[in-house]
Amino acid sequence: MFSLRALGLVAALAVVAISQTVSAQAIVEKRTFEIANHTTRNGTALAGVKVGWQSMGTLNADRSNAILVPHFFSANSHFAGRYAATDAAPGYWDMLIGPGKAIDTDRFYVFSVDSLVNLNTGDGRTVTTGPASIDPKTGRPYGNTFPVVSIRDFVEVQKAVVDSLGIRRLHAVVGASMGALQALEWAVSYPDMVARAVPVIGTGAMDDFTRAWLNLWAAPILTDPNWKDGNYHGGPAPERGLTEALKFITLHARAAPWANTLGANKAAQGQDPAKALTQKFQIEAILDGAGAARGRISDAAHLVYLVRANQLFLSEYDSMETAYARATARFLILPAASDILFPPAMSKALADLLQRQGRTVEYAEIPGTGGHVDGITAPVLQVADRIKAFLER
Repeated sequence: MFSLRALGLVAALAVVAISQTVSAQAIVEKRTFEIANHTTRNGTALAGVKVGWQSMGTLNADRSNAILVPHFFSANSHFAGRYAATDAAPGYWDMLIGPGKAIDTDRFYVFSVDSLVNLNTGDGRTVTTGPASIDPKTGRPYGNTFPVVSIRDFVEVQKAVVDSLGIRRLHAVVGASMGALQALEWAVSYPDMVARAVPVIGTGAMDDFTRAWLNLWAAPILTDPNWKDGNYHGGPAPERGLTEALKFITLHARAAPWANTLGANKAAQGQDPAKALTQKFQIEAILDGAGAARGRISDAAHLVYLVRANQLFLSEYDSMETAYARATARFLILPAASDILFPPAMSKALADLLQRQGRTVEYAEIPGTGGHVDGITAPVLQVADRIKAFLER
């Protein structure tokens, strides 16, 4: 879900290599969508909500070929293509989305929307309203006066974009990690609008064990002296806490074989961990670099708000059974075999429940040893044919 893209050099290089070999240079445009007045699920009114979005393909005459691709925790709406031919890398799922690919933009109109409280406030491309945004009532950043938002809030903003396009029914909602949670929230919240749901590396419910892990993701930020209860904007940011949080998330989104291969049980170059606590093992130095690099374009408060949004997944329902009893979509559920964040058993439990409720369900695991990120890097291509067939059936 979660701080995946650009956090591991190996993953980033894999995505670039695959994209260069299988795709042409698709140029996409980032657009902005504004909602004059929006009320969050907890009843807070927000004025001038803005989010970014992008699309590929052409919407057909009856607007029946639309596929929404909600993004994962650390991503934005840049799911495929490049904004300019000189961009170093395409969008994170470029290997799956484009002309003739698993999600075929010659056939489907594919679009995505930056989430509220998006992490990437400093990347120059993300458009999002959140605690770092200016509150029009005060002229200052919202800080901790920004309301708590949930996965359902992300869906409601996406629905406003969907409605503006005149789309009454989505051919599919397909997303990875936090995007999978949004796909499922769509299927439950608007069953008449979702024909197919494809949750990749997701889970059918947020259990307390996972909520506790998410709490630990935010903990380094909350204990940073510069956090100041989320009201640090305009002063020193909790950069150390943000870097440590992103290191933790990076490792949690991986698996032991990835770390053991990358670190290779070695000391960082020119260091000896046996001589001083300040000298590091190679895996520690790699995580330090990943966290610092990601932290330079991220906002700490937005990360904390994203954590709470994920903890609140489907929290409006008293049980998993009650929530999914509302859904009518067909489902293709695709966990990663080596995922320790959302283990396959969590997806299997969802598939079993949906089958008991009489839904049409397909299930397959993404082979690999890379952990959670196998759903957005090379291993996901092993289920590309399953995705293509499911969407075109």
